[in-house]
Amino acid sequence: MTAKNEPSPLIDVETLRALLGTPSLRVIDARFDLADPAAGHRAFAASRIPDAVYAHLDDDLSDHAKPASEGRHPLPDPDRFAVALARWRITPATPVVVYDGGSGAMAAARAWWLLRWMGHTDVRVLDGGFAAWVAAGVPVDATPLATDAGQGRDEGGATTAGWHPGSAPTVDAATVAARAASVVLVDARARERFRGDVEPLDPKAGHIPGALNRPFADNLASGRFKPAAQLETEWRALLAEGATPWLTCGSGVTACHNALALMQAGWPMPVLFPASWSGWVSDASRPVATGD
Repeated sequence: MTAKNEPSPLIDVETLRALLGTPSLRVIDARFDLADPAAGHRAFAASRIPDAVYAHLDDDLSDHAKPASEGRHPLPDPDRFAVALARWRITPATPVVVYDGGSGAMAAARAWWLLRWMGHTDVRVLDGGFAAWVAAGVPVDATPLATDAGQGRDEGGATTAGWHPGSAPTVDAATVAARAASVVLVDARARERFRGDVEPLDPKAGHIPGALNRPFADNLASGRFKPAAQLETEWRALLAEGATPWLTCGSGVTACHNALALMQAGWPMPVLFPASWSGWVSDASRPVATGD
């Protein structure tokens, strides 16, 4: 079940395998490890789905030149992201499949969301990621690459012409602060981080007052997305009828996993708070809640 007039945001291994070799198809490898930011590119250089290009969470899917108020993984400006899309030879008409190591959370869903934000509609995430591809026994390209390979060629003069930046809705911290009491804010972090029991990455523990918790891992079973009907049932238990959730997490990355799950379950594209918790606590005057 997906939103009206929306194709599924997911694709399975066999469907992707049948599409490989289609001249217009682009496959993006978005594997990433927060503890070792170079690990994903090393993994890509060692073995990948044939003809894939590599998207780095820090370098391509974020802009770390932006201030702390925009979170640990600030969104790239549309013109900057358009350069990356041109480098990968992706146009608004290019079918795209994105994958990461497995669950989609790091960072295939982020790449999917950014393309949707740019106005692209023909983009899907490989359910189960590279782990599912390997487990299925289908071919991989294990030709060793230099660790700076796989990015595509540079495209000078790339612009946002033809793209429609802002096609996926976002809000900033000021808007969240003003509206938190009247919207459904859903936090994708693990329960212990939401409660404030631990905080391994940001300067304060806890959550935005009024937020609900739906860890992105709850969208999964055995490393793949739960069936659409099950996702719908679970999300409807959390959200009031007709509610448009505003999604947050630690830095705007795993919240995209909840966005993908919601669209798979039949919701329209929800609202993303890209700065998320890391941006929220960059201002010490903002309130913090702990517990469930």
